[in-house]
Amino acid sequence: MHGQVQGPQGLCTFRFPMATKHRPGTDDGDTGVATQTKKKEQLKKPPLFKVLFHNDNYTTMEFVVFVLQTVFNKSESDAMLIMLNVHRTGMGVAGIYTKEIAETKVSKTHALAKEAEYPLKLSIEPEEL
Repeated sequence: MHGQVQGPQGLCTFRFPMATKHRPGTDDGDTGVATQTKKKEQLKKPPLFKVLFHNDNYTTMEFVVFVLQTVFNKSESDAMLIMLNVHRTGMGVAGIYTKEIAETKVSKTHALAKEAEYPLKLSIEPEEL
């Protein structure tokens, strides 16, 4: 199939390849090898865990805010809100993470609390869907 287009530079001729239908007995380049499409496996999201702070009568509010900012990367205002929730209700969620990250943050916080001689207690529990 041929065509012509009038452009700013003058007349331009171009060619379109013709679509051919497969005719029995002609070589279509098939190698005779059968291929099979494998079903993609769906990756499951890892289970998530809440990191919980537990209130005690000895750990200072300032220390809890410090830990929330440094270990849990919370802003000062978010850290204050979480700390006040822990103080008022006895427990508060610092964040939701994969199990390994949650355990690492709990270990790091317990080490900082021990170094500062505070009995701060954290725990993790599975996040409910």
